Amino acid sequence: MKDFDVEERVKQATENFAAGYNCAQSVFLTYADIFEMDLDMAKKMSVSFGGGMGRMREVCGTISAMSMLAGFKYPVLDVHDKEARTRNYAMVQKMAALFKEKHETIICRQLLPAAAAASTEPTPEERTSEYYAKRPCSKYIEDAARIAGRMLKGELE
Repeated sequence: MKDFDVEERVKQATENFAAGYNCAQSVFLTYADIFEMDLDMAKKMSVSFGGGMGRMREVCGTISAMSMLAGFKYPVLDVHDKEARTRNYAMVQKMAALFKEKHETIICRQLLPAAAAASTEPTPEERTSEYYAKRPCSKYIEDAARIAGRMLKGELE
């Protein structure tokens, strides 16, 4: 795995969000190159997890992105490999716990302000300066990108 600076990746993740990517994409795309993943493929893989999975406000997309990245770092290639699956699941749980320790939940609707949390229409809001001003998502993206970076560097084992 190629070397990278976690804080530079955190900055990249927040820039991804400011550019219009959803929360899951913002984190996942930040590390796609680590696994030599085609950027368009990475966009396709992560797009549906934004807004707590398709704007349903369930598990925060940043948690989904960290989980997908854990699948690349700790793959389960043999369906009968319980040890590998256990290692993967343990890392997903550890990352979620670190996020939850800081934000009290991993549920999108509980992380968002009430008005935003109530909106589950599939059409995303326009990305304007007002949108970004009322959204706390950047800090969640920062924290998830930092946790994911630490995981990828092996610092969470």
